Amino acid sequence: MTNQVGIDMNSDSENDELLQYNPNRLLDTLIENLRLKNDAALSRALEVAPPVISKIRHHRLPVGASLLIRMHEVSDLSIRDLRYLMGDRRAKFRISDKQFKPKDKDNSVGAE
Repeated sequence: MTNQVGIDMNSDSENDELLQYNPNRLLDTLIENLRLKNDAALSRALEVAPPVISKIRHHRLPVGASLLIRMHEVSDLSIRDLRYLMGDRRAKFRISDKQFKPKDKDNSVGAE
């Protein structure tokens, strides 16, 4: 099965470079598909500051959900394809159960 950008999503090669996290592949594909010149033009198209693209390229900032959604809106590529391009192969996203538990009364601020 190939996706919208022509990548065989059924490839199971162990040495496949697509299995490693690489946001540069995602950014380069967006630049190519949108027919942009460089990262500055991509930042304008995505309506983010140019340092955001630079930080993503240098692995100092992850591609967040809101940016991924914006990439989807601008490029018409599916979220799945965008995640695949950057090397994210998770089938499910799990949220820690600690995020939804109320704080203990003993550890709350101002408790005596």
